[in-house]
Amino acid sequence: MIPVAIQQYLRRHRVPFERYAHARAESATELVEVLNVPGWRVAKSVIVKANRQPWIVVVPALASVDLRQVRDILGVHTARLATESEFVDHFPGCEPGAEPPFGELYGLPVAVDESLSLNERLLFRAGSHEEALELRFQDFARLEWPLVASFIQPLAAERGSQDSYSSPMEESGASA
Repeated sequence: MIPVAIQQYLRRHRVPFERYAHARAESATELVEVLNVPGWRVAKSVIVKANRQPWIVVVPALASVDLRQVRDILGVHTARLATESEFVDHFPGCEPGAEPPFGELYGLPVAVDESLSLNERLLFRAGSHEEALELRFQDFARLEWPLVASFIQPLAAERGSQDSYSSPMEESGASA
């Protein structure tokens, strides 16, 4: 179930959203599968530590965060995936691994991959492994005012489109 705090946050800011109950999905890849939607429609939150400051970096579900890009764009010396123990307390009421992209609500800066801005609507994990949230990208951008830039690893030309996005973050517990 989507935490009440998230629902209230969206309603307070008059952001229309739709909720989608689904079979339990632990990873973003599983969420794509259970919702039976293209991977580019699902956005995942990856928690990154940039010079000790946690950031929510939102990328397509099947993509990997390019930490070099994060470091360069944020102008920091270090950028790494945060461990679950480093960020779980930032998201009260949320299931670990289902971190929402709502930094304003949780006191964290948000960066979003520019490829997601091309979508009219996005599906997000919102604190639950059994329910997703859909809203317009423009509403998300108006709500969060994220830094928009390229944060994903380049695609490998010789791979198939499904295999060209890999996500080692999912195994580390640092992605949604």
